[in-house]
Amino acid sequence: MDGLAPLPASDRLRETLTALGLYVEKSGLKAGDRFPAEREMMDALKVGRSTIREAIRQMQALGILETRKGSGSYLRRAISGSSIHMPLTIEAATLRDGLLQTLDVRRGLEVEASALAALRANPADIGRMEETLIEMERVHLEKGTAGREDLAFHLSIYAATGNPLFGQLLEQMREAFERFFAKPFDRPDFARRSFPFHRELFDAIAAGHAERAREKTLAILAIVEEDIKEMSQ
Repeated sequence: MDGLAPLPASDRLRETLTALGLYVEKSGLKAGDRFPAEREMMDALKVGRSTIREAIRQMQALGILETRKGSGSYLRRAISGSSIHMPLTIEAATLRDGLLQTLDVRRGLEVEASALAALRANPADIGRMEETLIEMERVHLEKGTAGREDLAFHLSIYAATGNPLFGQLLEQMREAFERFFAKPFDRPDFARRSFPFHRELFDAIAAGHAERAREKTLAILAIVEEDIKEMSQ
């Protein structure tokens, strides 16, 4: 595919996103134009399907792509190789401080998103949310940690608000703190005590109880804060 070339082995996802942004810029794609198919991108960039799908998912969350079932993905707004990356910057003296900074922002976003999801979610939203929760529970019970699946569950809550800005902000935060640290989120014991509250949060949203959804989200984040402080002592 003209405009795309094989990528080096390191940092494939970020390089994929940059390459796709440059492709849009150089090919002159405009809002409403069809995006290349997964196989085309895989062959051109020499990356796996999982990398392409994660790149597409991030571009969807950022409001760049819209995927239509049975038709493919379509550009929602023009981008470039640089504009696709608009990460937040964490400036903190220690890992602990950086994690707690992100937690402050998560409280502001996730508590309100959970309440709005309880008020606005339709049956399809609830179905998608439950699917991600079941997968999160399966992986957590199997491996002791489920970072990617946990993210998918929270993104499904954001989607249920009907406000795409929630998902876009979460993506920006995630890129910032994933570059900032590799641990402790990969540790099996991190926030393990918060695991049961995810099912309770889902139940509150499914029942339409906004205040209870707020309470369960705060409970999850309180445990995360406790674990950050304990692990950084």
